[in-house]
Amino acid sequence: MRLVILSLLLSLALPASAEIYKYLDAKGNPVFSNQPPEGVPVQKVEVSPTNTVAPQPPTQTQPLKQEEPERERYSRLELTGISGDEAVRANNGTFSVGVLIEPRLHPGHSLRLLLDGQPYGDASKAPLLQVNNVDRGEHSLAVEVMEKGQSIQRSAPITFTVQRAHLRSPHR
Repeated sequence: MRLVILSLLLSLALPASAEIYKYLDAKGNPVFSNQPPEGVPVQKVEVSPTNTVAPQPPTQTQPLKQEEPERERYSRLELTGISGDEAVRANNGTFSVGVLIEPRLHPGHSLRLLLDGQPYGDASKAPLLQVNNVDRGEHSLAVEVMEKGQSIQRSAPITFTVQRAHLRSPHR
């Protein structure tokens, strides 16, 4: 049985060692064949050995770091609806500010206010943000663009004054 299997394997290897011949057909086109035709001059083609690469032992590789394409900065990022020239009249200390951002907010980005240099409130995708219960007096307000919990761009701060009615005011 072993002899039969060995002879079958050897017969399969025979075509791999066949010779290749080149000749011209009746129209003058080159033809390649493993059997030379009779009566036609043929040229034996020398086949160079097959390229081989010795196997290398596997090496410990680290996965390639997927770098995200760097997005361009926002060309315009500023607060609207608040001015440093006029006092904000908010008896309960609550008012809204708009955010002017160009181009539009990218997916995965959000906006967060900075009141007196400190993060204020939760990040939001809406360009209208609310400030609640701010004490009277002078404050600064800015907006920052957040991505994955990190600040990636910040607007210039605006200094403003909040006016609130005093609880012991004679007009109350």
